[in-house]
Amino acid sequence: MDTFIIAAYFAAVFAVGFYHSRNKDTTTEYFLAGKHIGWFAVGATLFATNIGSEHVVGLAGSGASSGLAVGCYEWSASFCLLLLGWIFIPQYLRSGVFTMPEYLEKRFSPGCRWYLTTVSLLAYVLTKISVALFAAGILAREIFGWDYTTTAILLVAATGVYTITGGLAAVIYTDLLQAFIMIAGSVFLTWLGLGEAGGFGQLRATLPDDFFHLIKGFNHPEYPWLGTTLGTLILGTWYWCTDQVIVQKTLSARNLAHARGGTIFASALKILPVFILVLPGLIARALWPQEAAGDAAFPLMVKRLLPAGLSGLMVAALLAALMSSLSSVLNSCSTLITMDIYKKLRPDAGEKRLVFVGRIVTGLVVVLSILWIPMIRYLSNEVYQYMQSVQAYIGAPITATFLVGVLWRKATPRAALITLVAGGLAGAGRFLLDILHKVYGMQLGPLEGLAAIPFLNYSVGVFFCCLLTMYAASKLGERSVSAHIAGLTIDWSSRRDSGAATAADRRLAALSAVVGCAVLALWFHFR
Repeated sequence: MDTFIIAAYFAAVFAVGFYHSRNKDTTTEYFLAGKHIGWFAVGATLFATNIGSEHVVGLAGSGASSGLAVGCYEWSASFCLLLLGWIFIPQYLRSGVFTMPEYLEKRFSPGCRWYLTTVSLLAYVLTKISVALFAAGILAREIFGWDYTTTAILLVAATGVYTITGGLAAVIYTDLLQAFIMIAGSVFLTWLGLGEAGGFGQLRATLPDDFFHLIKGFNHPEYPWLGTTLGTLILGTWYWCTDQVIVQKTLSARNLAHARGGTIFASALKILPVFILVLPGLIARALWPQEAAGDAAFPLMVKRLLPAGLSGLMVAALLAALMSSLSSVLNSCSTLITMDIYKKLRPDAGEKRLVFVGRIVTGLVVVLSILWIPMIRYLSNEVYQYMQSVQAYIGAPITATFLVGVLWRKATPRAALITLVAGGLAGAGRFLLDILHKVYGMQLGPLEGLAAIPFLNYSVGVFFCCLLTMYAASKLGERSVSAHIAGLTIDWSSRRDSGAATAADRRLAALSAVVGCAVLALWFHFR
């Protein structure tokens, strides 16, 4: 039965992927799925892209170690998705861009475009691809005893088959299938676990009360209250509103209403991971307190709770989590390298040539990711925490630059480049300190206090320094040219004069309010 379920899963994924691999001869078709995706598929692919194997392993591992606090990332993401739909997407669609670096070039300068392209590709290697493969390797090793490097290579090959041939359309429609396989499998496992633990009430009585609170002390090493409230919003704005992997999905929507509806749907789906991915970690900790340590929690649940014949369902869900996020990252790497590097160097390249290049350039990124995998374990005992720490160091200056660029028309190109470089150096310096201190055990002397600051709090400090830098440099430098930023930045005076909202806008606004209130109520309940 397990073999049949897994085989059926792969057959369904490849069937969907190859069906949508036809007639992908233009850059719009290959990189933006022809811009004909509806809101339901947009929302599902946003959710599936985000919930990779590192989430499945890492969220449960953090839940087993620290309780529900890691859920702050998930519920902050709901607000960031609403921000994407209402503030950022209108500017991106009006600008007609393929990539986020391309938007920065139009809004600011070519230097900003090159910076973001380079940082994005490095971030995909350091976090998204390598961490997803490492997490998948943990699952394969714990459940089946497979070697994780071999597993990673095989999964990359399988995912690459339909991603390379079909582009973004194949990614989105396979995500649509994988999202609901993943949700169904995780719900089923959580239901079994709660039954074994005696219900949620018994679970609360078994574990420390602190496990059920999201708000910790200011100096908590991983979940300080400043970082879990403001820091996660800063990090989430970078990830959900400015990162190529996520935004590319919304750029494929058939119009603004579908793009915005997709972000609202994804915002509602982001409520689920706390209950179907973090909660299993708490259940594992309650049932097997000596064994459910860190990243072993979720594999332990699968091995101990699933009856014979149903393991295949969970394995299919885990494969869905990995392949959906991995295919999205591979496609975005292809888009960045093709449109932001190759096309800049070869502006006369034709459409078919660009699609061909997009199909062959991701191999190097995958190789680099696999080479980086052994370093991950030294930086954190929990995969998810490692990923968030790296993203926090690089995300703050990018968030500040995009946010100010979209909201403030007077922000200048020179100010943006200064902010990106200075903030990037601040993040890279802290990441270097982490490596020296945690990997090599070096004593840092006067820098010891800096390395001891929780990374979420550190990102908050860097973000506000970047805002000040952006403002000061814009005031002291050249003036922004109004004609250059038309359609790229919110025109607040025009919005005041635009008149009443449409009926569709009012419906979407009401849905956004419902989702936002639900998330706030959950925050308040588990504060």
